[in-house]
Amino acid sequence: MLLALNKPFGVLCQFTDDQGRPTLADHVIQKGVYPAGRLDMDSEGFLLLTDDGPLAHRLTDPRHKQPKIYLAQVEGAPDLLQLQALRAGPLLKDGPTLPISAELVTEPEWLWPRDPPVRFRKSIPTAWLRLTLREGRNRQVRRMTAAVGLPTLRLVRERVGDWSLDGLAPGEIRRLD
Repeated sequence: MLLALNKPFGVLCQFTDDQGRPTLADHVIQKGVYPAGRLDMDSEGFLLLTDDGPLAHRLTDPRHKQPKIYLAQVEGAPDLLQLQALRAGPLLKDGPTLPISAELVTEPEWLWPRDPPVRFRKSIPTAWLRLTLREGRNRQVRRMTAAVGLPTLRLVRERVGDWSLDGLAPGEIRRLD
């Protein structure tokens, strides 16, 4: 079984939590499925769940280099040098990152409002980036954008491999073939 979930902001990417925080169990009623990859609590969007261990491995193992596409709302107005630094793969504390695709985009019309909203500062502009990664380290997108001087305010995963959100609202789940 393969399921797509639009993971809402503030939901842990696990089924239980001893602190009572929202988890996947609040959205997924199917038993025996597990996340193929993770999104941190502050990130939203596309998450695959499966009961197929070998498939989960193919989706998450960096050797298979499944593309993961993210929309990142960043603080600041990216310049060409910052975009080039992102594309080259900045050096993080745990080593260099692989090169990525990074492009400046407008906020997508299909994007839902975040609850709670992202902080707004009148004097500091924000921008949207579409980033394609082929590795998946802990909080990697946030650390990469911060490394080039563009802290991430909002992060939405749009796609993994051949699968995408494709109209799923936050908290909705869809069975995939």
